[in-house]
Amino acid sequence: MKARKLRFQIIHEAGQPVDHPVTEDRVGTNPSVERVRRALTAFGGDHRVIELAESARTAADAARALGCRVDQIVKSLVFRGRHTGRAILVGASGANRVNESRIAGLLAEPVDKADADFVRARTGFAIGGVAPVGHAEPLTTLIDEDLFAWEEIWAAAGHPNTVFRLAPADLVRMTAGRVVGVK
Repeated sequence: MKARKLRFQIIHEAGQPVDHPVTEDRVGTNPSVERVRRALTAFGGDHRVIELAESARTAADAARALGCRVDQIVKSLVFRGRHTGRAILVGASGANRVNESRIAGLLAEPVDKADADFVRARTGFAIGGVAPVGHAEPLTTLIDEDLFAWEEIWAAAGHPNTVFRLAPADLVRMTAGRVVGVK
């Protein structure tokens, strides 16, 4: 597979671009992106929010923009516990379709796909930019075991044009998530 030159800019903690391969800074001061940035800083390490020139609203979009495989993209999907109403975050490999029955079995509760209002209220993010960190409230988190096939994965950073790079073990540490089969 031919490597593509990445078209993004790294946003400084102060919200200013480090370099200027993208013509405008659309999300540097977005409150959702700032919340992700603060969460990443709190966890330590060298995780930086990257603004893409193209949308990363879907796993396929993100993989195309980053020049990586769709399997390396973390889809942050939110479900609602049918009995408890709790929010469940599933960090799935972009190539996988989440089996809701399997998730329900793991949680001992039926689950439904969450609507946009529920996602926004529980995570603080709009669908298409849901990050695995920086949520409005603690979430029950399940992490797709297939992400561990990769040394490096990419997750949304609070806006459809932002992502950050991390290792699968970092995702577990940051979310206190449980690694499971989701497909």
